[in-house]
Amino acid sequence: MALTKTPICDFGKKAQNFKLQSINGKSVSLEDIRGKNGTLIMFICNHCPYVKAIIKDLVEDCKKLKLEGINSVAIMSNDTKNYPEDSFDKMIEFAKDNKFGDLNYLIDETQEVAKKYGAVCTPDFFGYNKNLELQYRGRIRELKDLKPVRSGDSDLKLAMRMIGKTQNGPVEQIPSMGCNIKWFN
Repeated sequence: MALTKTPICDFGKKAQNFKLQSINGKSVSLEDIRGKNGTLIMFICNHCPYVKAIIKDLVEDCKKLKLEGINSVAIMSNDTKNYPEDSFDKMIEFAKDNKFGDLNYLIDETQEVAKKYGAVCTPDFFGYNKNLELQYRGRIRELKDLKPVRSGDSDLKLAMRMIGKTQNGPVEQIPSMGCNIKWFN
């Protein structure tokens, strides 16, 4: 596990289109998940301790943001041959165990989508306004010893709400951190 931090937000960078397989058997594109007030695209996986530490908060935040017209999608881009705990079948289990509900969980089998977005770690968050312009590339919340510090709403939820209302993200953003994406050898 190599701890990796996300780069600073490249404000205004446009979201890249994709069409990936969902755990529910459907093919899902960027247009399918686009929210009327914003879109959150996140790169996660099943085995990363950083993802495991925040997944319950993340699912809850996504459900609340959906009520505000901000849709979310989770993409798993790790090499499943060398990391079988991130396999498609395990993704289905992970989503069920963590009560994803209607949150789409997609597999990026070729890793092309992660590369197009410049994703570096799990979790890695990309918060877009209604015009699909990047406005947030920060963390969900502070972690201490892989435990979420719950003092008010999460940084991610506050940022996405701001984007939903003003179309702009916060100027100050604290990078997300987690395990590096497991690229093919």
